[in-house]
Amino acid sequence: MSEGQLNSLAATASLGAGDSLWQACVDQLAQELPEQQFNTWIKPLAATVSDDFSKVTLHVANRFKLDWVRAQYAGRIAGLLEKLYGQPVQLELAITPRENLVKTYATPAAVTPIAAAAEPVEPDEDPAAGGFKTRLNTALTFDTLVEGTANRMARAAAMHVAGTPGQLYNPLFIYGGVGLGKTHLMHAVGNKLLADKPGSKVLYIHAEQFVSDVVKAYQRKTFDEFKDKYHSLDLLLIDDVQFFANKDRTQEEFFNAFEALLTKKSHIVMTSDTYPKGLTDIHERLVSRFDSGLTVAIEPPELEMRVAILINKARSENAEMPEEVAFFVAKNVRSNVRELEGALRKILAYSRFNQKEISIALAREALRDLLSIQNRQISVENIQKTVADYYKIKVADMYSKKRPASIARPRQIAMYLAKELTQKSLPEIGELFGGRDHTTVLHAVRKIAQERQNVTELNQQLHVLEQTLKG
Repeated sequence: MSEGQLNSLAATASLGAGDSLWQACVDQLAQELPEQQFNTWIKPLAATVSDDFSKVTLHVANRFKLDWVRAQYAGRIAGLLEKLYGQPVQLELAITPRENLVKTYATPAAVTPIAAAAEPVEPDEDPAAGGFKTRLNTALTFDTLVEGTANRMARAAAMHVAGTPGQLYNPLFIYGGVGLGKTHLMHAVGNKLLADKPGSKVLYIHAEQFVSDVVKAYQRKTFDEFKDKYHSLDLLLIDDVQFFANKDRTQEEFFNAFEALLTKKSHIVMTSDTYPKGLTDIHERLVSRFDSGLTVAIEPPELEMRVAILINKARSENAEMPEEVAFFVAKNVRSNVRELEGALRKILAYSRFNQKEISIALAREALRDLLSIQNRQISVENIQKTVADYYKIKVADMYSKKRPASIARPRQIAMYLAKELTQKSLPEIGELFGGRDHTTVLHAVRKIAQERQNVTELNQQLHVLEQTLKG
C-alpha cells in the first residue's frame, strides 16, 4: 500500500486497518451516491475484512437486497476497494443468518458521516402517525434547513404544501442535482404536516423502494395490500422518480396510485435530478402528471449559503468552525451540500485524529487531495474547450472579437463557468478570453446567473457542463 493510501485510511480514525479500509470505501460512496440510495443500500451493509485485506465479505439482510447490491453496486465497491488498497480485493456477498452476530466495522463517533444524519428513521410504528410507519427522519425539518436564494422558492412551495396539503401545487415536483437538499425538503414537509395534524398518513419512500414493493406484490400476489398502503395516504413523498425509467409495470402502478391520491385530494411531492420533460424512458402520461402541478428547481448553493451550512453542520457535530475557515472551504467546494458535508467530515476527522484546532492550514491539509484534483482538472482552458465542444464552435472563437449570438452566447457561458469553477479573478478571466475588460466578464457572469434562475433549458445545459467539467 502506498504512503498516500495509508494516509487516506489512517485519517478516518485510529481503528484497525480493516475498519479503515471499509470505512474509507463507505465515505467515498456517501459522496458519490444520491443520499437515499446510500442510506437504503450501502449504510446497512456489514463488512468482514480478512487479515491480509485480500477479501471483503459484505453481509446483507435478505436475498432480494443481496441480488440488488450485487447488480447495482458490487462492481463500484470492488473498484473502490482496489483503488484504496492498491491491488485487487475479492468481494463476496452473503446473507446474514438472523441468529448470528456478525463482526461489523462501524463508523466511530468522531467521524460519523454527516450524510448519515439524513437516514430515514424506520421504527416498527410511528406513534405520531397513529401506528403508521412514515419512514420520516424527524431531524430534517424546515428549521434545520439553511435557506438561501438557491432554495428559497422550493422551500416556500414546500411550506405551503405542508400547511395546506391537497390544495395548490399538487403535485409538487422538486428537481436539481445531487446533494442540494431535495430529500431534506421532503422530510420537512412530512414532519410539518404530522406536527400540525398528527393523525395524517404520511409516507416517505425512495423510488427504488417503490419498485421493490411492486415486484414483491407481483411475486406474492398481494396487490390488495399494496393498494391499501399507497392509495390511502394523505401525503406521499417519493424521491428520485427518474429511477422509474424503463420499468413499465412500476410506472403503471405509480400512475394508478397517483390518480387515486389526487382523486381523494391527497398530496404528492416528488424529486428528480431533472425537470419532468427532461426525464427519459418515462411514459408520456406520467410525465404530464408530474408537470401538472408546480415544478421548482433547487440550485447549487451560493457562497454565503455554503458558509452558513458549514458553520451549522459543524455545530451539529459539536465542533466550532471559524468563519474564515468556512469561507476557505466554501470557495473551494461549490457544487452541492453533500460535497460540503464530505469536506467538513474530512476536516473534523483530521482535526480530531491529529488533535489540532481547525484552521485554514489544517483544512488545506485535510482537503489536499480534493484541492489537487480541482486545480488539475478545472482550468479556464478546459472550460473553454468543453463549452466550445458542447455548442459546436471553435475554441478560437472564445478569444476572437466575433460577436454573432452563436458565438457570443457560449463565450458568456464559458466566462460564467470560469468565475464559478475556478479561483481566477475577473481581470484574469478577461485576459484569457482575448484580453477583454473585467467589466465585460462581470456583465456575462451576471447575465447568465440571472437567466439560469428563469430559463429551465439554460439551467439544464449548465448542469450538464458542470458535471462534465467535474468528472
